[in-house]
Amino acid sequence: MLMHRWTDADFQRSAASSLVTRAKGLGALFILTVAIPTTLAILYFGLLASDVYISESRFVVRSPDKPAATGLGVLLKSAGFTNAGDEIYAAQDYIDSRDALAALNRKGMVVGVYGNGTISLFDRFNPFGFGGTFEDLYKYYRKKVSVEHDTSSSITTLTVRAYAPQDALRINEQLLSMAEATVNRLNVRGRQDLIQFAQAEVDQAAEKARSAALSLSAYRNLEGVVDPEKQAAVQIQMVSKLQDELIASRTELLQVRAVAPDNPQIATLQTRIDGLNRQIQQEYGKIAGNPRSLSSTAARYQRLALESQFADKQLASAMASLQEAQNEARRKQAYVERIVQPNLPDAALEPRRLKGILATFVLGLIVWGALSMLIAGVREHKS
Repeated sequence: MLMHRWTDADFQRSAASSLVTRAKGLGALFILTVAIPTTLAILYFGLLASDVYISESRFVVRSPDKPAATGLGVLLKSAGFTNAGDEIYAAQDYIDSRDALAALNRKGMVVGVYGNGTISLFDRFNPFGFGGTFEDLYKYYRKKVSVEHDTSSSITTLTVRAYAPQDALRINEQLLSMAEATVNRLNVRGRQDLIQFAQAEVDQAAEKARSAALSLSAYRNLEGVVDPEKQAAVQIQMVSKLQDELIASRTELLQVRAVAPDNPQIATLQTRIDGLNRQIQQEYGKIAGNPRSLSSTAARYQRLALESQFADKQLASAMASLQEAQNEARRKQAYVERIVQPNLPDAALEPRRLKGILATFVLGLIVWGALSMLIAGVREHKS
């Protein structure tokens, strides 16, 4: 049996045959995973993708009375203002909301900007004109408008992507103005609620004070007294004077009887003493002892007087609360402060064409290599 001796040419032909065999086996996979996606990426990023212009603005919402955060919040606090966290998130949520989109698209602006026929079919909103519901527009809007809040610096960044520089600037400016209007609306509502509640308390306290004063005045007119305690003090002084006169008259009567028992002045003195006794009893009756005495009217008078004083104090307290509520409302005023105004883009920042093509190519190579190893392992296992 003759042995064939391998030459260098034989080895080269064998290697080439092996490579051709592998290329035939893996060619379809390579084309499917690498060549076709890379070609499509070159076609899309090179010819079809529309230029994207980005307009960015930055703002903070600050208030005179709320605790400041770190970073920029310290600087704001040194200027007499602190960050208003609630209003920041309210403005952020509003920009992301359907209400903001509806207001922005009130005259069809959003649809006109993103449904323009000059935009690529792959990037345009509702490119074929079928459907195009508000929910579809909202999903598209969320891809083009983003708002992010940095909690460390309390700065909110609004980013708008559009296919023309003027459109990106216009949408950014309008959204920022709408966010400012939202914060102002929250301020007005908060101030109104705070002041209205305090004003209602003042009105209620004023009505109670007026009712208590009328009740006290009506009782004074009915009983014919101004202040039973003061009038009782006057009556007691009068009784005291009458008692002094009575004592003096009795002393004088005793002296006259002792000196001249038949003196005609005795009858006069006795009559005077009897009159003083009756007068004293009458004055005592005014103070106490009958239903219309001062002691009988004093109890109800004191109750009405206390109610009137308490109502007056409540009114004073409610008025102080109203003043404090007005001051608090002024302190709670939140302000939207623009740090960076919306810019007019002078160059398209997206899409990143070369990066997209290279990423597609590298990803295709990774997929191709993984599938090639998997297929080779399966064939080896079968053999």
